Amino acid sequence: MTAAASGAPAGAVPVPADPVLAARGLSARYGEVQALAPLDFVVGPGELVAVLGPNGAGKSTLLRAILGLVATGGEVSFMGSSLPRRNPAAVANRGVVLVPEGRGIFGPMTVAENLELGSWRLGRDARERQRRMGRVFELFPRLKERLGQAAGSMSGGEQQMLAIGRALMADPKILLLDEPSLGLAPRVMEEILETLGVLNRAGLPVVLVEQRAPSALKLAHRAYLLSLGRLAAVIDPREVQSHDQLAQYYFA
Repeated sequence: MTAAASGAPAGAVPVPADPVLAARGLSARYGEVQALAPLDFVVGPGELVAVLGPNGAGKSTLLRAILGLVATGGEVSFMGSSLPRRNPAAVANRGVVLVPEGRGIFGPMTVAENLELGSWRLGRDARERQRRMGRVFELFPRLKERLGQAAGSMSGGEQQMLAIGRALMADPKILLLDEPSLGLAPRVMEEILETLGVLNRAGLPVVLVEQRAPSALKLAHRAYLLSLGRLAAVIDPREVQSHDQLAQYYFA
């Protein structure tokens, strides 16, 4: 098996030569506290890349650093151009879209209103808005059945479907998800992850932050393991054949 020490190159784990998203020497701080040590992170065209690690490992901070939501060092580029720092709206306008931990839906608003918020950049382009909404309904038919329902009254799984659907309404060029399976029953979790696989196989690059490593590795082309804010390993999922092998990375 192959691993990379914190900040080190991936070694024998293959990484794309022409990434759509590339972070070089990326670090993050909260005030005086360094939450993420410098690391390199890349996502290739059509890849699904998992970010694994226990609570407090720095997984969410990595996403926040990519989006410019936290003070950072290093550089982040997307499709060959640098992403602006501390300007999340401009990053989203470039097509880098986040589904946050906890879903972030607007509970008192209806499902339809939440979805429409995702397409706010379209202005009055109703035809394109309907096209995107139709795609969301293909992936999540239950949302179509609940268009007039208050989002906060739905189940946790349905709310996660809505959060992903709202992100898709923004027509992302890359989709970042922070713990999408959090608090979900195993059956619902597998349904959500299966849909992410469908999106990825259709060509959408995905960054998936997950604590449930075995499920994430089933989908991933490559995985980054974080520990205490440092890059502990870069994993080729094809080399992980058992829970015991995966545990070796966590305790190396």
